[in-house]
Amino acid sequence: MALSEHEEALLQQMEEALYAEDPRFASRIEKTKSRGLGRGRVVAGVVAGVAGLALVVFSAMSSAIWLGAVGFAIMVAGIVYAITPSKTKLAAVAADGTPKPRPGKSKAASAKQASFMERLEERWEKRRRDQW
Repeated sequence: MALSEHEEALLQQMEEALYAEDPRFASRIEKTKSRGLGRGRVVAGVVAGVAGLALVVFSAMSSAIWLGAVGFAIMVAGIVYAITPSKTKLAAVAADGTPKPRPGKSKAASAKQASFMERLEERWEKRRRDQW
């Protein structure tokens, strides 16, 4: 069952908010997603794999060992390229819902991570206090 446009937009916003709140957890999830493989990437990898295999076969017929080694390397590189997911990153979302650029790995990013952990601890303590 396909999602409506509104549901897709909502899901995209939730995903971007996850990246903004906890980039480490989000990167772990991204590694396990199977939809990260693009169709063009797979096609290019398969074409390179077939071309490399053709070079291996041609080198076996012509007794050119070096050409077979090159063909094998091309074949393996094409297959690896086809099965590895692309590394597209989502933008963080501001409070009003507009995407903002992702900061690089810097002291500010580690400070933001620390503040995230502090906020989690504060929320946890508040919940514990409210329960008693």
